[in-house]
Amino acid sequence: MEPKRDNVIDLTDEAPRWPPAPFTARDHASRMARTIRLAKQAGLDGVLASPGPDLRWLTGYEPPATTERLTLLILSTHQRPMLLVPALERGDAMATAAATGVEVVHWDDERDPCAVAAEYLPPGGVFGVSDSTWASHVLGLQRAMPRNRYRALSACLPLLRAVKDAGELFRLTAAAAAADATYHEIVRMPFAGRREEEIAASLAGLLRQFGHERVDFTIVGSGPHGADPHHEAGDRVIVPGDAVVLDFGGLMRGYGSDTSRTVTVGDPGPEVRRVHEIVRTAQQEAFEAVRPGVPCGHIDRVAREVIGDAGYGDRFIHRTGHGIGVSTHEPPYLVPGAEQPLEPGMCFSIEPGIYLPGRFGVRIEDIVAVTGDGGRRLNNTDHSLHVVE
Repeated sequence: MEPKRDNVIDLTDEAPRWPPAPFTARDHASRMARTIRLAKQAGLDGVLASPGPDLRWLTGYEPPATTERLTLLILSTHQRPMLLVPALERGDAMATAAATGVEVVHWDDERDPCAVAAEYLPPGGVFGVSDSTWASHVLGLQRAMPRNRYRALSACLPLLRAVKDAGELFRLTAAAAAADATYHEIVRMPFAGRREEEIAASLAGLLRQFGHERVDFTIVGSGPHGADPHHEAGDRVIVPGDAVVLDFGGLMRGYGSDTSRTVTVGDPGPEVRRVHEIVRTAQQEAFEAVRPGVPCGHIDRVAREVIGDAGYGDRFIHRTGHGIGVSTHEPPYLVPGAEQPLEPGMCFSIEPGIYLPGRFGVRIEDIVAVTGDGGRRLNNTDHSLHVVE
């Protein structure tokens, strides 16, 4: 049956138009200006962004292919933004980035690109470098300018992309709705007698059918494989009685989806029901704890206490959640001890789980956005233990 795309389009009370208008040059220029301002406040002389989420978010530019050739956005507190690209990619860069006020500079193969970059960097400066930057490029910059210092951008400006604007929230809501539609369709399909990899392929196909341009992961952990949170779907045949962890997501219009549900093939039995209810309660109480000003670590603690009080504390073996945006995993992180307070516009997963080695696992995950007075789920599929055929 052809899935109804209307399920994906009607996203908010205001029902904005779909597809959304692209981000404008003004949007990207504003992001770069804010980044420079935050860098200065953090004691940095600027930010260096290579191909990856940061460069895409800041400029809208994504090189046609990932190669060893240096592409580097230089956001400095001392000069206008500059994008250094290989000569053969100058045309693409000009078409995308120049409208944002970025000066596009190219380097030829006979020159050391790091030496060219050094011409635009103040000596003795401290720069935040996007985490996607190749180590060889950072080392090259160090050789070209040994007095400069470089810090991981995730360490010095961890919340650069964490607070989403209205356009970003709309895209994340759309991606979550597409993932929900995918779940509604997958549970109507037979599981028993099929291999995990077959279910994973169906999930990937549905995500694309509902609008995802990229599928990042389709975890299908059946029976004992469900006790491995990052199990890679394989050739195990799913049988009646199995609990099956489904965790899937990717990018739609450049923004991420990520959701998990646990289903059972036929009657799950009392222990699976009990464990699932514990995880459901932990997920719900963690969600109810979301509000501005609450430390990220508090959300983790709420979920962990529910599971610990039920006697499964040592079987909850990962963080409670991670941020999501132009990548499916980014700050903020809901981990023990994290003091960063939640802010309206932050979006992250809440995904507690219990994993019993050799037997089964259970995980329930929603993407949640922080509002002015609480939280809003972007995923809205049923949390109950769904029985499939």
